[in-house]
Amino acid sequence: MNERFETRFERPLWRWNELCEALGISVCAGPDVTGITFDSRKVQAGDLFVAIPGDPGPRFNVSQRTSRDGHEYVQSACERGAVGALVHKSVSTDRPLLRVQDTIDGLWGLARYRRAQLSCPVVAITGSSGKTTLKEFLARSIPAFFTEGSFNNYLGLPLSVALTPFNVGGVVYEIGTNHAGEIAPLSNVANPDVAVVLNVLPVHIGHFADLDELTIEKMSISQGLVPYGTFVCSTTLATSEYAPRVPTVTFGFDSDADVQIKSIDGDHYSYSSGGEFIEIDVPGGGRHRAETLGAAAAVLKTLRLPLESLARIGNQLPKGRGNVHFVEGILIVDESYNANPASMHGALASLSRRSVDGRRISVLGQMNELGEKAVEYHSRLAEAANQADIVFCVGGLMKSLYENLAQGVEKHYFDQVDEQLMDQLLQTARPGDAVMVKGSHSFFWEADFVNQFISALRDQA
Repeated sequence: MNERFETRFERPLWRWNELCEALGISVCAGPDVTGITFDSRKVQAGDLFVAIPGDPGPRFNVSQRTSRDGHEYVQSACERGAVGALVHKSVSTDRPLLRVQDTIDGLWGLARYRRAQLSCPVVAITGSSGKTTLKEFLARSIPAFFTEGSFNNYLGLPLSVALTPFNVGGVVYEIGTNHAGEIAPLSNVANPDVAVVLNVLPVHIGHFADLDELTIEKMSISQGLVPYGTFVCSTTLATSEYAPRVPTVTFGFDSDADVQIKSIDGDHYSYSSGGEFIEIDVPGGGRHRAETLGAAAAVLKTLRLPLESLARIGNQLPKGRGNVHFVEGILIVDESYNANPASMHGALASLSRRSVDGRRISVLGQMNELGEKAVEYHSRLAEAANQADIVFCVGGLMKSLYENLAQGVEKHYFDQVDEQLMDQLLQTARPGDAVMVKGSHSFFWEADFVNQFISALRDQA
């Protein structure tokens, strides 16, 4: 599934009169809507195009503010098949328009209206790492509707809710943050029956004073819970002074967890709750993903679904989160979507446990948004990274790891993801090797590095 939710239902996603009612404007006749988007490049026939300003003003924190405005692309969207547009400025088009005071507020209004129409269980998740993986684990095990990718901010979350069809068996939404005060308002839009904090790690911490402040922010997802809703978190977080005083279901390796996790052999784990028990191979492997699967099990318990439902997940992972490729005799582990200290340690540990005929090669990009301890966090990777035979360090912050690697480890340093890095990796890797690629989103993922590496291996074969 993607942000459009391709499956067709008997009724459209929205009728025009519903859109008018949701926006609080005069009801008028108009076309049915089968999708919603604010990206004119992704418009498909039947969509409603939402004209979003490039600068949302001071009420929302964005990584980049631009002078571009979605109103400039209304005509282009209509030419691509949009049946109408949500606007707050004058535009030239022959398609019907929904005029409001502010299109961001309008999108949130659509989300609130749709949420009030839903009668299925709604799950909202947050955490420092693994949110999208948990979302997809839950979507397959419940099963439930979800939107692909990290649609979790002030635009992505309300869009996800507005895109939710009526007759699904459940819904899973993802909520993210990098500033204080962002999660609670989004949770109040999602209004979940179950709110999950997967973990709290020193990730995206640059705008928070300390880990305590970040913990408070993550815990605020509980503020949007429906009456008698349930909070899900690890046993460690449940003992935090910041844990909400609401019904709580816990997961973890501790014996007192409501869902207890045990390592059986390698990446084979058991999950138990009361009289229920399941053994399962953790997709992608690693203790961190075993905990993510434990969080999924805790949600299943909360929804009174059997733990056996975890078997529906299979070995599927979101792209860039541990997917494995075999190309020209080389095993490639794609962890390129993002990185933080915990997931980096987990990925390196998983690589060290892999049975390979050749060498273990780690290609590591720097980890962003770690605040004033960024250099320290990179240096601390040395012990885990030393388990590899060859380590590629990419990005300025990775210089501290490069300098702390053991003498017996073959190492390479590159300032950025470029042709020189690719050429060196192609010269180094050979059949029988395992190559793991991991770094912050702006490194390997945005450069499409893994796919280019795969193509280059095939080209030179």
